[in-house]
Amino acid sequence: MDLTLLYRGPLASCDYDCPYCPFAKRRDSPERLRADRAALERFTAWAAAQTGDRLSVLFTPWGEGLVRSWYRRALIELSHLPHVRRVAIQTNLSCRTGWTAEADPATLALWCTYHPDQTPYDRFLAKCRELAARGVRHSVGIVGLPAHLDRARRLRADLPDQVYLWVNAAEGHTYTDAEAAEWTALDPLFGYSRHPHRSAGLPCRTGASVISVDGDGTVRRCHFVPAELGNLYDGSYRAALRPRRCPLAVCDCHIGYVHLESLPLYDVFAGGVLERIPAPPPPVGSWSVGHPVGHTASPSIPLVTMSVTEPDVTRDVTPDVIGTESPLPRPSPPG
Repeated sequence: MDLTLLYRGPLASCDYDCPYCPFAKRRDSPERLRADRAALERFTAWAAAQTGDRLSVLFTPWGEGLVRSWYRRALIELSHLPHVRRVAIQTNLSCRTGWTAEADPATLALWCTYHPDQTPYDRFLAKCRELAARGVRHSVGIVGLPAHLDRARRLRADLPDQVYLWVNAAEGHTYTDAEAAEWTALDPLFGYSRHPHRSAGLPCRTGASVISVDGDGTVRRCHFVPAELGNLYDGSYRAALRPRRCPLAVCDCHIGYVHLESLPLYDVFAGGVLERIPAPPPPVGSWSVGHPVGHTASPSIPLVTMSVTEPDVTRDVTPDVIGTESPLPRPSPPG
């Protein structure tokens, strides 16, 4: 089985206090931290034992995981397993990067978010350069708030050309076409984040080849649909895996809509879906590049034509519910 797992344990603490994140500066009790460590070690042991499967793992903690030794150790251990294709984590990159030298750079990847008001620019940039020097795959991103624009431009200019700078549309913020054009100049794929994607009834890979797992091993199709598919550790989830259509009205988070089959993002991010790294450009003349609605082509990022027309949906839409499933709280905006 070729399976992608989105893991989120009990950890909910972060060392930053971003105003756009509901989990800023939260502290976990020692008991909660011990529970998170035990849950992650259990998950890592399970993954190590699945030698008959081909696994890809993305850690999407509510808080910051890499300041905890058990997340660094899990990434190192999983990166060396021959049946693990990719292991990645969403991080604010506040930790040191030296630990990455112990991991397999062919498997490890980091999804890094720059928070301008939380860390000195030079410190963050130095860590990005350290990752590049070590050969660690990573993307770098920022929340598209007006106050962040100049710093995002500076970051794009200072990062190596091959490092993808992504921009997340700010929660609750509406962009004029002129504003969107400024962000698209930095991230040619910003148009995918600008509006939520209508997803009701559309086929999605979650629940078939992609699943969400919590600290207790409860399996759901994704972080946003609470219906349970079984448990990871007793194997009951396997019987529930099948092609599925989305029960929600819209999907507005990258870790969700990237798996929609109605979008071309598995082609755009081929080889880098989990860490949000676009595929390298194809050889000239090997295939044509389309222009999805709200996007412009880039010489370094391939785009393909969308199979559906994206509607103009405001970001504060409350998803309708199909059947008995209802949406879970969305992850923190930086992811």
